[in-house]
Order: sequence, then C-alpha cells, then structure tokens
Amino acid sequence: MELQMNPQMEQIHGEIRDTMRALANGFQKLDKIKDSSRQSKQLEELTGKMRECKRLIKEFDREIKDEESRNPPEVTKELNDVKQNVIKELNSYVALRKTYTSTLGNKRVELFDMGAGASEPTADENVQMASEMSNQELINAGTKTMDETDQAIERSKQVVHQTVEVGTETATTLKGQTEQMGRIVNELDTIQFSIKKASQLVKEIGRQVATDKCIMLFLFLIVCGVIAIIVVKIVNPNNKSIRDIPGLAPPAPTTRRLLYVEPGQHFY
Repeated sequence: MELQMNPQMEQIHGEIRDTMRALANGFQKLDKIKDSSRQSKQLEELTGKMRECKRLIKEFDREIKDEESRNPPEVTKELNDVKQNVIKELNSYVALRKTYTSTLGNKRVELFDMGAGASEPTADENVQMASEMSNQELINAGTKTMDETDQAIERSKQVVHQTVEVGTETATTLKGQTEQMGRIVNELDTIQFSIKKASQLVKEIGRQVATDKCIMLFLFLIVCGVIAIIVVKIVNPNNKSIRDIPGLAPPAPTTRRLLYVEPGQHFY
C-alpha cells in the first residue's frame, strides 16, 4: 500500500531523500581524501547538508501535525515512522561526522551548532553513546534535539517581535516629535514676522515723534520771537525798526483846539 502524502509533504520527503544520498556520497568521497585541509572542507560541506536535512525534517514533522486531523490514525503512524527513520539515519551521519572530526584532531564538536557555553561530550563519547543506544533511543534523542531547537527559535522570534515593537514605538515617538518641531518652527516664523512688523511700527512712531518735536521746537521759537518783539515794543515804543503790533501800539496823541474869543465877542 502506497503511503498517502500531500504534495507539499511529498516534495519535502523527496528533498530529504536527496540530501541523504548527498551525505552518503559525500562520506564515501571523504574516505578517498588524504589531505587534511580538503577533508576539513568536505566535512564543512557535509555539516551544511546535515543542517539542511534537519530543517527539512522539521518541516516534514509540521506537515504531519497539520494533516493529523484529516488523516486516519494508521496513515499518521506510518508518516511518523518515516520521520523517525530519517532522524535515525541523520543521527548516524552525525556520529560519523564526529568520528572524522576526531580523527582530524578536534576532540570536542557540537551537534548542529546548538549553542555555546554548555559542556558537550567528546566525539569518542558520542560514537560510543550512539552505538549503545537503540533505534528508539536515537529517535528520541533526535526528537529532543529538534524540540530544543524549536524552543530556541521561538525565543528568538519573541526577541525579534519585541525589537519590532520597540522600533515601532520609537518611530511613532519620532514622528510625534517631528510634527511638534514643525509646529514650533511655524510659531517661531509667526513670532518673527510679528516682531518685524512691531519694529517697523516703532520706527514709524519714532519718526513721527521726531517730526512732532521739530514742529513743537519751531512753534516754541516762533512764540519766543513774538514775546521778544512784544517786550521790545513795550519797553521802547518809539523804535521805528519794529512794526507796530496790532493792539499793542501806543495811543495816538489828541490835540485840542483853543478858540480865541475877542473881547466883546460872544460864542454861541
């Protein structure tokens, strides 16, 4: 009976099988390489393929979980068996890689670069542990490693989400501050315009005040001149060099005619 898979699952399973064949061919070529530097480069390429295979297995597992509600229990079991078989095969390549790494002189290696700072078993201990473990134990170990990786990815997603939120809040704050600065600049322009108009008005008022002062000075001089003329005319009324001021001229002399009456003449 052919195993039932959706198109996405079939594609992922095909990529897993292709990666497994590439790993098998790569380790076969590694046996023929004698130069240590070329062996190290070949191991790096194989490590990259293992990481890719691990990612594909995780995608395959997600597809199984997504289709679990739509597939019969026996189909889900068969799909899980397929997943466990590829995990077992991948773990065997991991152990083989560590053996070659130990041969090259690296006594401590990590499984898929799962993190730094934790104490990890040596390559010899890993080979011994893998050989002593049953198939189910190997599957469980691989599943546990994948779960730990998923948890690390989730933590990374949370950090990224928090970073995005902080960035969004910062952008909103900067936008508000930019708008506030724009309003402040507009208000400063208005104030500057008002100050300019006020300065012009003050200058005009100053010019008007100066003109009024000049006029008042001229009026004061005229009044002083008139007063001086009046005083001089009063003091010296016979001064002919100064014209008479109406209302201030001395009274005109009056002449009286005396009539001579001869004796015996009567005046009627």
